[in-house]
Amino acid sequence: MSIRINQNKNTSSLRLNVLYVDMNSFFASCEQQVNYYLREKPIAVCVYPGKYGSVIAPSIEAKKCGIRLGMRLNDAVKLCPDLIPVETHPNRYREFHKEIMAVLRKYCEDVVPKSIDEAFCNFSNYRLVEKDLVDVAKKIKRDIREEVGDYLKCSIGIAPNEFLAKLATDLRKPDGLEVISPENIDTVLSKLTLSDLPGIAKSMAMKLKTFGIETPLQLRHTPPDELKRRCKSMVGLYWHYRLNFSEVDIAMTDYKSMQAMRQISKAQRKNVQSLWDLLASLCLTLEKRMVKQEVYCREIIFNARYEGGKYFHEVIRCDSPVQEGTQILGLIKNRMKLHEQANSGEPVVNSAVNMMGVNVFNFVPDHAVQFDLFDKNVERHQLRKAVNKIREKFGKESIKKATENHEKEAMTDAIGFGSVKHLY
Repeated sequence: MSIRINQNKNTSSLRLNVLYVDMNSFFASCEQQVNYYLREKPIAVCVYPGKYGSVIAPSIEAKKCGIRLGMRLNDAVKLCPDLIPVETHPNRYREFHKEIMAVLRKYCEDVVPKSIDEAFCNFSNYRLVEKDLVDVAKKIKRDIREEVGDYLKCSIGIAPNEFLAKLATDLRKPDGLEVISPENIDTVLSKLTLSDLPGIAKSMAMKLKTFGIETPLQLRHTPPDELKRRCKSMVGLYWHYRLNFSEVDIAMTDYKSMQAMRQISKAQRKNVQSLWDLLASLCLTLEKRMVKQEVYCREIIFNARYEGGKYFHEVIRCDSPVQEGTQILGLIKNRMKLHEQANSGEPVVNSAVNMMGVNVFNFVPDHAVQFDLFDKNVERHQLRKAVNKIREKFGKESIKKATENHEKEAMTDAIGFGSVKHLY
């Protein structure tokens, strides 16, 4: 993580360099873009559109009815009887994301995707080319409608730094265009609470209030030394810098860890073999990501959560770096076996499991891995790379390992709103 702080004493010299794009109700809007008959209707995108499925993306129309992210479908339908559940299509959203990024890069090469539905453009080096970012923002909105999808809406914020540009997108949704400048920032902040600021949740807001910082305006105007003295740490100091136009810049960096995790429904838990198939799929997903990033891992974490709140957590340190999914699965199975023998309890993988996750971290570049002279690790390494290339070109179903041959798909494709580094 790299953080750069540029303190600007003279606000009159500040320029509106950052343009932030936030797609509105992105997953739902993509579904409405593809299916004309879903437009202007309240829809809820869900991984599992069953009675107790969870809403991962309500449409703009559904939000007006009070439908929120994370709401159970049965509760959502009580609020909005006309709600239409729609199953998620992750590849569709990835393709729309790439097309939107292509639009942004027509105007600025310095584009950083912050998530699947957000990105910011740094126009610091384009001052002579693009002097009016409001005009650029209007062109971007037009191009997204004309070149990507006429039902896709976005809010765009413009400001001297990324944080304030992001804040500007939150001020008017959907389809907004807002500017935060040295001239209007105090007026903007006077209408907001601390938890209205991006990244400040209720717990952080309460902590700042215990330090005597009650409002965003007070956070902006408290001198840094005084703020540091009150907080007795750096808490609050970066927020002060952001509100005073400094760029606290968190750049996209290499992976520190990778995770594959799935919630498990009651129907999936009826067959324990399907849980083992799911675990194998999680391990193979991490293999694919490590092959693509050209790394091996030295450490693995396996997590399982059970009905009733019990939790299983194991950290596995590898004798030598691993990349192959079947090896990761084997190491996890060995650790489970040791746990079961030591505790004389029921199997770790059982019908009460409602979540499983695998993390890999402590990476080593593949060119730095020392292979055993008498094993076929080099050949296996080259084979994994070849399989990955075939899948990228012809699709994931074009070639499979024996461990992936299940009667039923073990793990459906899923997508979150977080990092999109794996797309690039």
